[in-house]
Amino acid sequence: MAKRKSKGLGDSIEKLTEATGIKKAFEMFSEATGIDCGCDERKEKLNKIFPYNRNINCLNESDYTKLTKYLSAQQTTLTPIEQQEISDIYFNVFNYRLQISSCASCWKGKLDELRKVYNEYKINE
Repeated sequence: MAKRKSKGLGDSIEKLTEATGIKKAFEMFSEATGIDCGCDERKEKLNKIFPYNRNINCLNESDYTKLTKYLSAQQTTLTPIEQQEISDIYFNVFNYRLQISSCASCWKGKLDELRKVYNEYKINE
């Protein structure tokens, strides 16, 4: 039997519950009681929240220019307006909306992800 590739965490959990027999037990329980376990909805929600393969979109010129400013500044803090701009760029590239927060290490991590995409566009001068 061919292995199916997991789209995200939900698929991986489903594979684990199938391998351990837990899924079959829940299916039998659901059949006997008529109560839906909610496994399919939970799987899809987890796949959406924790996907393995994100589709990465191209940077547009405006986002590239803004990233150039942020990545070259070596800032240690971001204003709420800067956070919103970075969040918008992140959404445009990764299709995922960031939450505005005061967590400097969280923003550093997200900027590092954007830096990887940005560096693909950087032209050697």
